[in-house]
Amino acid sequence: MDKKVLLILVDGMRPDAIPVCGSDYAASLLAGSACALDAQTVFPSVTLPCHMSLFHSVDPDRHGITTNTYTPQVRPIEGLVERLDRAEKKCAFFYTWEELRDLTRMDHLAAAVMLNQHKASGTDQLITTAAIDYVNRESPDFLFLYLGETDEVGGHDKGWMSETYMGCVRNALDCVRRVREGVPADYDIILVADHGGHDRGHGSDRPEDMTIPIILNGPSFAPGKTIRNASIKDVAPTIAAMLGATPAKEWEGRSLLD
Repeated sequence: MDKKVLLILVDGMRPDAIPVCGSDYAASLLAGSACALDAQTVFPSVTLPCHMSLFHSVDPDRHGITTNTYTPQVRPIEGLVERLDRAEKKCAFFYTWEELRDLTRMDHLAAAVMLNQHKASGTDQLITTAAIDYVNRESPDFLFLYLGETDEVGGHDKGWMSETYMGCVRNALDCVRRVREGVPADYDIILVADHGGHDRGHGSDRPEDMTIPIILNGPSFAPGKTIRNASIKDVAPTIAAMLGATPAKEWEGRSLLD
């Protein structure tokens, strides 16, 4: 059977928050997954530049997005969704922050569902329900699910590692659990963050901002394996390799399957 991949991104989730947030799912998720809990994002550690680097496997100085305002690439690089579309894979986006629409052209997607409510509590659960329903109904080869409350409701409003932030991380992990239990077992799940944070912000080169988790769960990955020297730029090459797509020649990351 061909592999299928769900990419779940929790905006602003620091890896050191996962084991201490109070989630009753965190320990089993980590134990049952291959993990890079000291993976690095790109600088500036800002949401849209980090997402562009995740999907295009290059640094911001190459794709040109250095703030949360999108501008067309001067020297365009095909991203993950474009490469998967070339391989005739069915792709979908489920997200709650409108700016993420520019990560790919919509004609490469079989479905795009956007709830522009990332500043509201409860949105992560709503978009998760929509994604689970779609997976079970349409069986996409690749689905991207964005969870934004941890960054906006937790980090920016109350501060990274605050009680509210920890509650948002706990809620995000519950969404991950719902996905893992609610979709067919043959789906692999890649859980990642775009950046971390400190105080009530992010964007610097401080370790708290730059260190992210990459958690690989499913039949393609060895439980308990520790992955070294991982980068957010490795996510696109990993998914491309899993789904039999050819990476763009400009991509700088490596497949974490190697």
